[in-house]
Amino acid sequence: MLDKLQLLKIARTPMPFGKYQGRMLVDLPEEYLLWFHRKGEFPKGELGQLMQLTLELKIDGLDGLIKPLKR
Repeated sequence: MLDKLQLLKIARTPMPFGKYQGRMLVDLPEEYLLWFHRKGEFPKGELGQLMQLTLELKIDGLDGLIKPLKR
């Protein structure tokens, strides 16, 4: 079950490093998230969990529901 707080965090948390640093997690390209998935190396902790959930939402076509939650 999706947690409302997790959805808000996906919409409002900026990527802290890398090519897409500063971009909100919901705005990360699906290909970028798939790259982490294929490597089996999502970041540790909450960031990695949120990135995995973001990928699942994008695969299911539900990321459009989260974009309105951005500030």
